[in-house]
Amino acid sequence: MTRINGHEIDIDNRDKALFPGEAITKGDVIDYYREIAEYILPHIEGRPLTLQRFPDGLDEDGFYQQQVPEHFPDWIDTRSLPRADGSERIDHILCNDTASLVYLANLATITIHRWLARAPRFTRPDCLIFDLDPAGEDFTPVRDAARQVVELMQTLEVMPFVMTTGSRGLHVIAPLAPELDFDAVREIATGMAGHLAARHPETLTTEQRKDKRRGRLYLDVMRNAYGQTGVAPYSLRAHPGAPVATPLSIDELDRGDLGPQDYHIGNIFRRLGQTGDPWADIRRHAVDPRGLRDRLEALRKDDG
Repeated sequence: MTRINGHEIDIDNRDKALFPGEAITKGDVIDYYREIAEYILPHIEGRPLTLQRFPDGLDEDGFYQQQVPEHFPDWIDTRSLPRADGSERIDHILCNDTASLVYLANLATITIHRWLARAPRFTRPDCLIFDLDPAGEDFTPVRDAARQVVELMQTLEVMPFVMTTGSRGLHVIAPLAPELDFDAVREIATGMAGHLAARHPETLTTEQRKDKRRGRLYLDVMRNAYGQTGVAPYSLRAHPGAPVATPLSIDELDRGDLGPQDYHIGNIFRRLGQTGDPWADIRRHAVDPRGLRDRLEALRKDDG
């Protein structure tokens, strides 16, 4: 039993191996999330979450969970929200304090996926996301594409924020004021992707079908939709070595050896001790998406 924020949490099976190849236990995962709380909580508080849980470790099948189960303690924040099609409501999990984070880790939660909107404006995203994964094994095209997305955002007077996903690729995020709904923001993201693909037709594409990409990197903006999620900054990923989705500074894209799983449970705190959180002030840079839309339209007209 441990007590956090005035709440008692019954920790069990600390010795259970969740990452068997590295002998990383459930206790190690719990300790990680408790220690990383000051960094991850600002990025997930108020946001509905989808948990990726592995009660029997990575050698067995895990599952995704977004519905609050009946056994959840009443001190964990939840929010009932409709599905995208309005067919029913789901009681979503929110995580707003260290006690909640440790409780979720004790459920063998490895990865935390977050909505792009937060309370109280769940239908109005506060960020726009590009999800960039390599077409093959070479990571260089992902770094190149991320730089091109960054340059476009800067041209459009948006502050870009870059993160390794801890899996295969990079995310590039633009912080927004929650002024437009998801459909409008996705339309902006789609326009930005189309602009980039038109400028770099040999290397970038907006084709969703893999057989039409012809080796080009896909500019994925489909996460910009109500109910969709992106991996949370500083979340562990369910891959060998326990990699961490890690915010970067923009100039780190120039590192020729940069990879999507460079940072993991064994070295992330050393990095944070040296650099701090490059995303610490992300909210301060939020821009009005209506102005972003106007600037994008002007840019596209200028390009003919």
